Amino acid sequence: MSQVNVTGAAYLADDASMMLPTSVGLLQVSFHSCGLRLRIAGRSNADYEMLLQEPEKLPCSLIHSEHSTTIISDNYELSVQHTPFSFALNCNGKSVQKTPNDGHFVRQYRMPPLAKTSQGWLFSLDLGAEEAVYGLGEKWSSLNKRGQFIRSYNHDALGVNAEVSYKNTPFAWSPSGWGVFVHTPAPVTHAVGYAPWSQRAYGLLIEDDALDIFIFKGKNGAEMIHQYTELTGKAPVPPVWSLGVILSKAYYKDVPELMATAKAVREHNMPCDVITLDGRAWQDTDTRFAFEWDPKRFANHPPSKVIAELKAMDFKVCIWEYPLVSVQNPLFEKMANKGWLLKDKRSGEAYRYQWDMSAFAEVLTPLPESGIVDFTHPDAFAFWLESHKPLFDLGIDMIKADFGEQVEDDNMLAHNGDSGHRLHNVYSLLYNRCVYQAADKYCQTGAFLFSRSAWIGSQRYPSQWGGDPQADWGGLIGSIRGALSWGMSGAPYFATDVGGFYKDTRDSELFVRWSQTAIFSAHIRLHGIGQREPWSYSPEAENAVNQALKLRYQLIPYIQTTMQQASETGLPVMRAMALAFPDDRLARGFEIQFMFGDNMLVVPCTQVGGEVEFYLPQGQWLRFPEQQVFSGGRVHKLTLTLDEIAVFVPAGHSVPIGPDVLHTEQLEQPTIGQQISHYWPTKMQSRND
Repeated sequence: MSQVNVTGAAYLADDASMMLPTSVGLLQVSFHSCGLRLRIAGRSNADYEMLLQEPEKLPCSLIHSEHSTTIISDNYELSVQHTPFSFALNCNGKSVQKTPNDGHFVRQYRMPPLAKTSQGWLFSLDLGAEEAVYGLGEKWSSLNKRGQFIRSYNHDALGVNAEVSYKNTPFAWSPSGWGVFVHTPAPVTHAVGYAPWSQRAYGLLIEDDALDIFIFKGKNGAEMIHQYTELTGKAPVPPVWSLGVILSKAYYKDVPELMATAKAVREHNMPCDVITLDGRAWQDTDTRFAFEWDPKRFANHPPSKVIAELKAMDFKVCIWEYPLVSVQNPLFEKMANKGWLLKDKRSGEAYRYQWDMSAFAEVLTPLPESGIVDFTHPDAFAFWLESHKPLFDLGIDMIKADFGEQVEDDNMLAHNGDSGHRLHNVYSLLYNRCVYQAADKYCQTGAFLFSRSAWIGSQRYPSQWGGDPQADWGGLIGSIRGALSWGMSGAPYFATDVGGFYKDTRDSELFVRWSQTAIFSAHIRLHGIGQREPWSYSPEAENAVNQALKLRYQLIPYIQTTMQQASETGLPVMRAMALAFPDDRLARGFEIQFMFGDNMLVVPCTQVGGEVEFYLPQGQWLRFPEQQVFSGGRVHKLTLTLDEIAVFVPAGHSVPIGPDVLHTEQLEQPTIGQQISHYWPTKMQSRND
């Protein structure tokens, strides 16, 4: 490990960039409206467009002495000590961040302030005694990452029960008023007050040869999310039909089962907009993926006819894909010969990815040896994009872009020269970008994407779902936390697998509570191994879930307004209490409840029996829809019947309510103003709780 020292006099490269010679290369320091940027160049020139554009620099000046350098820009002042490198960043005379004052018995710092290691860069930030830290992508445990050891590295996580997850981003922030964003495609390890490293410091290990770090200054999480998404992009407002219910399972075994399910949805008056052909429901497992309809499954059912029949029942149609091509399909050789698949570094031939068979069971069929599409090759990107056109021309409305976590570190090489290690995370972004651009170019009903894996900037290609939770109460809780953590990381839209994906026990109460929670998310999808239609559980579940789904459709005007706000600010639709109430220290401790937009506080029921315990911030709150008055600034308990929800609106605020419909085709004018039937509450009722 090489600890960084300043080795020469600082100089201005222009009036807005200061260059500081160090023992490991030139350190470029610049200031921006959001804060400070520190950079040391690396070998790779690959540009993955994680940033929308280079942020505008602010003019700066410097004061240099033998032992330190001070850079001044606008209201910022950065003090750099030379040996070893350490820093203190102030704004308007107040500390924003600094090198941790975490001493060691025999050396000045327990952790190097900045060092070059065999794995990459080590950089450390200071943590106050009770300082909370949020963000870092889709994570299933405590929203406050203090004390956790997290690696920003995309995994096919096979659940929501561990640290590994599908969607990561090296962006974190603290309610104390600072944030950090590592601009890299490579893995980043975060030791956030992690005691084996240091309980007083936030250590970052950046597994790249380049160093590019932003330190944000903001008054709260909302401001820093806005700054991060100004750099990396904001989500567009999705089409209104995507806000309706998406129905899916793994998988409909044949066309008759698919059509019988669609007809049953309408017969049961279940609100629903989209039905999904997942995996084997339209692709042959042995030869996928090649944009082909399984000739055996559709021999007597032409895809055009199937889609037309679904459209006649007012369904939108979603189909599944992944960015791998079976070696058993002629497309593999075609793409391999053109250099459109990732290559094996050892042989120079197309890499043949082999699946871990332990992840598959009776329902999830083992997958074939496959090549991986190389989205860094411009022609491969264009080919994959254009290959979607026949699907959209056929009437497909939505792509479920699955997987994207399969790039291996050591043995893969991309067209742009990057290894699998550097490509692994950002591959998700390239995949999301390609499929979303195809939908934007060719989909007749509006661009929308459902993806599982994501990296910096993937929020520009919405939406994402949390993959494969266990079908139990812990799976529900982990899914809620994953949604809120992803929202605190600059991605405003999320959906869960309602009911859980695996180990289903046909638990009616769990399914009801999961459905009731999910109507207060950006998107809602019923999905798992086995049926997820409400009537398949019990008559009581069907009644309670249909009641919740009808409310979902009535809330569409409110959701659209919230999504417009998300598109402008980066704020998520589901907002953790620490994000929604930054000045309320007590609110931070309630990590399962959340704000849905500006005006609805949602308390999910996450245990058998219907009991909920929750905290309402200061002020008066009306329970929705009953209009009971609850006092804020305290903890409450309720016991809910199966069809009851615990949702609260601040007194004096209203919620627009749309018409009672079964799908969005029944909305005559799909605009916010036209959809509103009335506002809630229509009158005030008071009752002590």
